[in-house]
Amino acid sequence: MQHGSSPSNGGRPIGHFRNTAYMINKSRPYFDAAHTAGLMAVQGRSTTGRRFVLGTGPLDSRPEIIDFVRCSYLGLDNHPVVVAGAIDAIEAHQSLHWSCARTRLNFDLLAELESNLSQMFDARVLAFSTVMLANLGAMPLLASGQLTGGKKPLVVFDRSAHISLAYHKPIIADETQVETIAHNDIGALERLCHEHSVLAYVCDGVYSMGGNAPIEELRQLQERYGLFLYIDDAHGISLFGTRGEGFARSQFPRVLGERTIIVASLAKGFGASGGMLMLGTTEQEALFRRYSIPYAFSVAPNLAAVGAALGSCKIHRSAELGERQWRLAQRIEVFDRRVVTAEQGNSLPIRMIPIGSEARAIAIAKELLNSGFYTSVTFFPTVAQGEAGIRVCITADHEDRDIERLCNCILENNMG
Repeated sequence: MQHGSSPSNGGRPIGHFRNTAYMINKSRPYFDAAHTAGLMAVQGRSTTGRRFVLGTGPLDSRPEIIDFVRCSYLGLDNHPVVVAGAIDAIEAHQSLHWSCARTRLNFDLLAELESNLSQMFDARVLAFSTVMLANLGAMPLLASGQLTGGKKPLVVFDRSAHISLAYHKPIIADETQVETIAHNDIGALERLCHEHSVLAYVCDGVYSMGGNAPIEELRQLQERYGLFLYIDDAHGISLFGTRGEGFARSQFPRVLGERTIIVASLAKGFGASGGMLMLGTTEQEALFRRYSIPYAFSVAPNLAAVGAALGSCKIHRSAELGERQWRLAQRIEVFDRRVVTAEQGNSLPIRMIPIGSEARAIAIAKELLNSGFYTSVTFFPTVAQGEAGIRVCITADHEDRDIERLCNCILENNMG
């Protein structure tokens, strides 16, 4: 268990949570190789489904690639209702955004969006331009004790928490004590609950490199010790629940309560753009609307994002959502029948294929691209050094035959 604010933490000074120069120096060779191989900063244009034409220039001279990188797990990012919603919103206001803090002036359509999301997810929902900004606004308030009865909590991070969460550790440490525990280590978390009267746990619902948080066990700790849960479910939203509540929200009672905040994406499974916070009380909502830094001192999501999200809300309220959830589950089964991964058999759309060597992972990802499949090669700092791999994002819009062909390529490269 790592004590992030301890002077014995590898000789680092108190409060030292980052080593940017080390990260850059160690990862630069991998980034250079991946860029040289044409695996990063790729340009393209969507065609149909999960296909896109690679590169720039005349469309008829560019190769068509099947994309297994985008996180639009239900295939809604190309949905005509979502696209039309963005266009309609801009035309209604004849503007893209108002350069004004939200504490002053807001689009009426943004109020409509937050009202829709609040009803759909049984929470007080605030929309932000990105999930990163939603987390940036929440972390100082969590550390301040304003969400825990005026007493500052010990804030405990899962070691695998996404960088959009972990990045804020220094800000939290300026207010209160920070700890980091091993991934999904419920035993360590319970020991800390015994030792501290007020504790908040920060984790992902669905992890971007595969796997998920043990929500039921976390809820048990919450009921037993009053644990405050802050769960980023960016990769789980829309995939579960009759209204697309997501992996995390669908496992909580109808009343979210004052000890749980769920963060989610309005992109990814939702298919639009932006992020949101699901809050449990009107008091928390008022606090965030006044004191969340991105809310008070930055602009709201632009109208295209708001309109697109309103379009996605229509789909979430229709039978089409369940159809797409079913189709995604079926596509995941197609992949799992062919390729063995640690995630095999779960209902989540992310599959990680471990390679080990960064150079080999880059070479294999290049081979897959040459075969017409764009996948994500992952290496440090996203994963530990020497644990590079290939991430495959499966979506409802993938054709069975394309998944089968990808699996053949993976097996031919001795990856599965």
